[in-house]
Amino acid sequence: MQINCDDCAYFEYDDDDEMYYCSVNMDEDDYVRLLESGYRNCPYYRNGDEYRVVKHQM
Repeated sequence: MQINCDDCAYFEYDDDDEMYYCSVNMDEDDYVRLLESGYRNCPYYRNGDEYRVVKHQM
């Protein structure tokens, strides 16, 4: 599976663990479906680039 989390809005840093985590609210069933599916990209991906969003609105 090809997932690029680096620029996803749901990819957040946890100061306590000093690691990045996906903050999408999904249960275990959703997670298993995501891992077993044939998605080429993550269906929960949301672009976290605020400049791109603003540029689109202009």
